[in-house]
Amino acid sequence: MEQIEIGDLRIAFRRAGQGPPLVLLHGGISDSCEWSRQLAGLSDAFTVVAWDAPGCGGSSDPPESFNMAEYADCLASFIDALGLGRPHVLGLSFGATLALELYRRNSTLPRTLVLASAYAGWAGSLPANVIAERLEAFRQELELPPEELARRWIPSLFTDQASAAMIDESVVIMSEFHPHGARTMIHAMAETDLRDVLPRIDVPTLLLYGEIDERSPLAVAEELHARIPRSLLVVLPGVGHQANVEAAEVFNESIRTFLRSQ
Repeated sequence: MEQIEIGDLRIAFRRAGQGPPLVLLHGGISDSCEWSRQLAGLSDAFTVVAWDAPGCGGSSDPPESFNMAEYADCLASFIDALGLGRPHVLGLSFGATLALELYRRNSTLPRTLVLASAYAGWAGSLPANVIAERLEAFRQELELPPEELARRWIPSLFTDQASAAMIDESVVIMSEFHPHGARTMIHAMAETDLRDVLPRIDVPTLLLYGEIDERSPLAVAEELHARIPRSLLVVLPGVGHQANVEAAEVFNESIRTFLRSQ
């Protein structure tokens, strides 16, 4: 891993390949390790850069008050510091919401957007009672041993077709979460509503969803697709929320095909 100082934060990241830059933004309770299949599978055509968001992996914890705008500003500074110019930006779940906030605050920065298992923030995509239930469940889960918390999340991330190796790998990654960073990230996600920015997106946008995603259901996908001009919706059959792991080959090929067409 590499590291760079962005303001008062240490940001860790992984980088592979050569070509047009592609920045990968991971989901909640995770880090750049979840992108191993994309770092390997897309680095033949792109300079693939996967960061650890503040409070995740090898990055330092942000202040507890850190909000989505501050994550986005940190990301913009990170992209600038690495000299990535106008990269393609791929985010999954929390990372997709972050990509939208990045666009809101820096609309000329992303060359394209790939939003996988995406929300317009929880407040922008989910009913208030569902958000409250998720926050309360997470508050209780933080009291559990890390591996038990990770295994509690697994059924909502993968289908029954996911291999034991995939599950075990994800449990290891999730078990290494930062409690402070996770709380900050979850609350930022819960408070964010980006519905207003969707009609203003004027870069090519791929929406990539698993057909049987429990956490970001197809109703959310269809809402984003209806609101984002020039968006393309691709649904991966028989796949859940963690499509980048469970169906990595078709996930990667969908991205490759989309980016080559731009």
